[in-house]
Amino acid sequence: MLYAQILLNGLVLGGLYACISVGFSLVWGVLNVINVLHGSFVVLGSYIAYFAYVHLGIHPFVSVIIAGALLFALGYVVQLGLINRVVGAPVLTTLVLTFGLDLLLNNGMLLAFSADYRSVQLANPLGSKVIAGLVLPLDRLMAMLLAGVLTGLLYLLLVRSKIGHAIVAVRMDREAAALMGVDVKTIYAITFGIGALMAGAAGSLLSLVFPISPLASSEYLSIAFIVCVLGGLGSIAGAIVGGLALGLIQSFGALFIGPEHGLTIAFVLLILLLIFKPTGIMGRRGYE
Repeated sequence: MLYAQILLNGLVLGGLYACISVGFSLVWGVLNVINVLHGSFVVLGSYIAYFAYVHLGIHPFVSVIIAGALLFALGYVVQLGLINRVVGAPVLTTLVLTFGLDLLLNNGMLLAFSADYRSVQLANPLGSKVIAGLVLPLDRLMAMLLAGVLTGLLYLLLVRSKIGHAIVAVRMDREAAALMGVDVKTIYAITFGIGALMAGAAGSLLSLVFPISPLASSEYLSIAFIVCVLGGLGSIAGAIVGGLALGLIQSFGALFIGPEHGLTIAFVLLILLLIFKPTGIMGRRGYE
């Protein structure tokens, strides 16, 4: 029963990790931009959920919509106004730009909210339920299910909508897409906005699980990076598989080695994967 409980906890955690990472993976795969802002976007989504609940009484499951919409607008403006100016430059240039923007956003949150940790304390939590000896944390389980729904909606957007087809076309061949009439700069801005939307929505869900502080942004960015490499660049299915894999690895690693070494285990696995299978679990060699 102990292993079954850890398996369940790992799957719930992995579902949240997938939601954190899918936007990061999409932006990296389509724009070839390593978005260092992503972790701060997640934290900002958590703050939006926190203040929406404390001051307006809006449940974090509902404020997912608010956080997603606000972060989409922020991401769209940042991409269209700043990153689009250097999107064709070498990766190091966009990396430095997003790193600088992350410093501004993260320090802005430190000034506005301080580094103190906060958490959403629900007045009427769902609690937990015991089924066949397994303890089901209902709030976390619902957060994981909502994360799965968001990821599924993103997949449907990419495969069923005109915007999704345009995003896929730009990802496969930017020049050919432009020749077919696709506005590449606008698609880049929409893609970056979607990545920010997913980060904000994930942050809103994570506000029920983890403490909220600007200091957590680097950890969320690390998780997104590891999941992206584990699953395969730019793949939604890869982000899901990578997120679940990381959640299980951390959960079982906490049992055998200790919870303080969870990220250490993940980074060791990342190094091994880069050596022996750099394309990731679901990635394809030579595909960007």
